[in-house]
Amino acid sequence: MADIPSQLTAGERLRQLRQSRGLSIRELARRCGISHVSISLIERGRHSPSISSLKAVLDAMETTLSAFFSGPLPESAPVVYRSDELVELADGSSISYRQVGRNLAGSAMMILHEHYAPGADTGESLFSHGSQETRSSEEGGVVVSGRLELTVGDEVSILEPGDAYYFDSRRPHRMRNPFDEECVVVSAATPPTF
Repeated sequence: MADIPSQLTAGERLRQLRQSRGLSIRELARRCGISHVSISLIERGRHSPSISSLKAVLDAMETTLSAFFSGPLPESAPVVYRSDELVELADGSSISYRQVGRNLAGSAMMILHEHYAPGADTGESLFSHGSQETRSSEEGGVVVSGRLELTVGDEVSILEPGDAYYFDSRRPHRMRNPFDEECVVVSAATPPTF
């Protein structure tokens, strides 16, 4: 994906990726189960998709959120990443997933600095990610500030600062912040599936 300039909006990047795969909007919609109207609105910057919707679209094009939002790989991977070098994988307003590192293709782990604004939600539907072919797909995190409602399968938990979670990321799950203050989480997933 290094051929897609990083200064493009998410919608413009999505359009270029779809076109580079030789897909029409209708074919992409058929593959991912999202209406062609919604995909068109996303591409034109008139609709901001949920993480689960964007992931479904990217899965249909066999790419990850990480690869989608990352620019070209640097000559050698740095050891330290400054705050302004983290890669935003979400809309950056209601939900922010800031990834440590650029393109994680071939990496074993992904680390995120997450922010959930009051009312933020990863989507009404539970989602899962990871590979059925790998021995494990795991996700874990620690709440740094605020509170987070975590649903994994049928279990709903409220996490407070210092509380943590760890589960098989192939299990359907959802994260939301129904509270009045921002929630900050530091998380890791293996393998990188965004």
